[in-house]
Amino acid sequence: MSTDNKQNWKPATKLVHGGTTRSSFGETSEAMYLTQGFVYDSAEAAEARFIGEDPGYIYSRYANPTVAMFEKRMCEIEGAEAARATSSGMAAVHSALMACVRAGDHVIAPKALFGSCRYIVEKLLPRFGVESTLIDGTDLAQWKAALRPNTKAAFMESPTNPTLEVIDVRAVADLLHEAGARLIVDNVFATAIWQSPLELGADVVVYSATKHIDGQGRCLGGIVLSDEKWITEEFHDPYKHTGPAMSPFNAWVLLKGLETLPLRVERQTHTASKIADLLADHAAVSRLIYPGREDHPQAEIARRQMRGGSTMIAFDLAGGKEAAFKFSNALNIVQLSNNLGDAKSLITHPATTTHQSLDESARLELGITDKTLRFSVGLEDTDDLLADVTQALAQV
Repeated sequence: MSTDNKQNWKPATKLVHGGTTRSSFGETSEAMYLTQGFVYDSAEAAEARFIGEDPGYIYSRYANPTVAMFEKRMCEIEGAEAARATSSGMAAVHSALMACVRAGDHVIAPKALFGSCRYIVEKLLPRFGVESTLIDGTDLAQWKAALRPNTKAAFMESPTNPTLEVIDVRAVADLLHEAGARLIVDNVFATAIWQSPLELGADVVVYSATKHIDGQGRCLGGIVLSDEKWITEEFHDPYKHTGPAMSPFNAWVLLKGLETLPLRVERQTHTASKIADLLADHAAVSRLIYPGREDHPQAEIARRQMRGGSTMIAFDLAGGKEAAFKFSNALNIVQLSNNLGDAKSLITHPATTTHQSLDESARLELGITDKTLRFSVGLEDTDDLLADVTQALAQV
């Protein structure tokens, strides 16, 4: 295959062909290299490999051919120079933050974070002498006020989990760069199909590949993407020595997931917009948050930095926790789960699951109440999902 015009490929083409390398057998599907290590033709060849004169593989904890294909394909769609795949999304978040800071440094993050991400910023980093400040991420004045001379990094989600706040990535990146700090963006809720944080000024992008990239509930995975210099000089050695590497089997599964990512995300987003409209007009719903609607609190920012809405919806039921539970239990197609980005539609009650580790005051500060539900829209027929939601609403 000629690669002369690869730079002109559209995203869907890159997600099918990007980063592919073939063995001498010329296989159609990517090869799965289920190996821990590699052999060398001679002792001299092994020495050359270890000192960097030979760019081949050493050990799958450092790098692996199947994992490398996944990394390269993600770089092409994300516009990144380099990437390292990890065993899970949280491994990606943790390793990206740890590569940015040393004892005595300072990190900023919005309060609106997934529970495990908030634990790392608020609880874990301070154990190693890294201070952290949590702010309202939608308030640029709070970002400015939180900056210190020792601020080295900021971590943010946009849209946020679970209340779908949209944060101005470019404005935050500009502030941090003036202070000599790096911005890490978790792009899971937007996906690479609808948002490109590196183009908006972010320095590092992380994903839980478990979500839309796999998108079919099969395996765990994560990835960290950035410029070649930072990945090589700051990230790779801690990654290599601490061992959060991705399994080659999982990398192969995720490569298969990338081939259908645009089709799935576009379909899920279309259906999500229809369900959001239904919920917005229903008397049982007291609040609806969806980035594709004009009534979203940050609709103007969403239009500016996102190419589409989201596969995710957040909403409150007027009847409180009892109504939220009754609605969830009444659904026939939509399943109860704490996961998201799946082919199957999933409903989550964040206050008692994903964000239950936060105390009530912290949850309320984020807009997470006992009546809040997070809806991850799947690939089922749109009309079937609308009917399922309608009959469940009728019961509350």
